[in-house]
Amino acid sequence: MTVNAVRLNHAVLFVADLERSIAFYSDAFGMTVMAREPRANAAFLRLPRSGNHHDLGLFGVGAQPPRPRGGLGLYHLAWQVDTIEELEEARATLADLGALTGESSHGATKSLYAADPDGNEFEVMWMLPKAHWGQYENAAPIERLDLTGEIDRWSGVRTAGELVPLS
Repeated sequence: MTVNAVRLNHAVLFVADLERSIAFYSDAFGMTVMAREPRANAAFLRLPRSGNHHDLGLFGVGAQPPRPRGGLGLYHLAWQVDTIEELEEARATLADLGALTGESSHGATKSLYAADPDGNEFEVMWMLPKAHWGQYENAAPIERLDLTGEIDRWSGVRTAGELVPLS
C-alpha cells in the first residue's frame, strides 16, 4: 500500500534570521504571517491565493555555515504559478530582489530558479496544460527557456487548477 497524497501541502525551512526570511518571502511571494510560535522562534506564512492553513513554515535557528550545494538534503522547493504571464512577473520580482539564479524549460514545465537569503533554493514554475504534454509526458529535459515565445504561445492559459482526478 502507498500513501495516497495529492500535492505537497507545505514546506518548513530552518533559517538563520527569522525576520529577514519573513521579509524575503513576503516581498517575493506576497506571503503573510498567519501564525507565530515564539517558543520555537517560528512563523507560518500563507500565499495570497492559498486555501491552505499555511504554505511555508520558518524556524529561526541562528547563523550557521551554509550547507554545500549538492550536499545531502533538500535541493529545492517548487512554487507553481497559474499563467505564463505570472512567470514573467515572477522573473522581474526575483531579479529585483537579487534572488534569480537561472531559468530552464523542462518541456511540460517552464521554470525560474532562485535562492532565499539563507541560500535555500527554490523554483517558480508554470506547467503546460496536461493535454499538451505530448512527448514530455515521461520526460524532463533541461533546455533554454524562451519566455517571450512561451508567452506568445500560452498567453492567458491557466493551469494551476488542473489536478489528478480521483479514480
